[in-house]
Amino acid sequence: MKRRNLFAAAATALATVLSLGSAHAQVPANYKPEYKMSLVLGTAFPWGKGGEIWADLVKQRTSGRINIKLYPGVSLVQGDQTRELTAIRQGVIDMAIGSTINWSPQVKELNLFSLPFLMPDYAAIDAITQGEPGKDIFKTLEKGGVVPLAWGENGFRELSNSKRDIRKPEDLKGLKLRVVGSPLFIDTFTALGANPTQMSWADAQPALASGAVDGQENPLSIYTAAKLHTVAQKHLTVWGYMADPLIFVVNRDVWESWTPADRDIVRQAAVDAGKQQIEIARKGLTEAEAPVLKDIAANGVSVVKLSAAEREAFAKATRPVYDKWKKTVGEPLVAKAEAAVAARKK
Repeated sequence: MKRRNLFAAAATALATVLSLGSAHAQVPANYKPEYKMSLVLGTAFPWGKGGEIWADLVKQRTSGRINIKLYPGVSLVQGDQTRELTAIRQGVIDMAIGSTINWSPQVKELNLFSLPFLMPDYAAIDAITQGEPGKDIFKTLEKGGVVPLAWGENGFRELSNSKRDIRKPEDLKGLKLRVVGSPLFIDTFTALGANPTQMSWADAQPALASGAVDGQENPLSIYTAAKLHTVAQKHLTVWGYMADPLIFVVNRDVWESWTPADRDIVRQAAVDAGKQQIEIARKGLTEAEAPVLKDIAANGVSVVKLSAAEREAFAKATRPVYDKWKKTVGEPLVAKAEAAVAARKK
């Protein structure tokens, strides 16, 4: 009887150990309770919405093994957008959906997307990001210590100001414009006769409201969500001079800490979230009637949409900037991008 009780006790103990082992297998010991995702904008904007979708898909598909918390406003680096990529490499940030503009000071190839008037339409953006140039850029990022997974989109950057309609390069003369912290932007707007001033987005809105700066350039999703018509931005020019693709990335050490199965889940979730995020970013802009522009005009904003000939005048005026920066980006990569744009399906 005693022997039978001993066997029973041993069996119970073994079952407990196996049960505990199974539980630990569900959430490996080296997984963090929570992973930090950095974003520039919150969920009111398409950018932040993409982060929310990615986090939700990962949590759902990993049955809660990987939990992600969003940190908008690049709060993990005190709002300094240009430090974000470095912080990911250092492990301060676990994952992010980052701007090609903000990361271009550290990765010169990302300046490709800021070359003035390289991409005339959405098909051109897709041809670059989904084609060989996009693959080359991902390889460059991988060498730099982060794991790129998918593309998203902040959108074409359009121009607004408080002074006048902009139809030709001369109309920009003397306008004080807020631009992001990239030397390429300074060069572009200086070539057009404007007075570009670098400042963070947090500082830009009060500066616009006070009249300290006359205008800014941003995707229309930001113009509308931030209600820039309420801070004197009553003149809007749709010129599509450059676009800002977003990149879904994970810190390399974090990536390698996950099981191969979970890596596959996180990667596919990023691809799926990226597709949804791009749809959200383009909503109301790709339709023939462009309802977003109608909504903006309804707020008393003068909306100017440049003709092909008018746009070409701006392209010609900024061509020296394009040629200068082509060398910085890398001429072979630029040539691949130009070929992809030329061969795109419109």
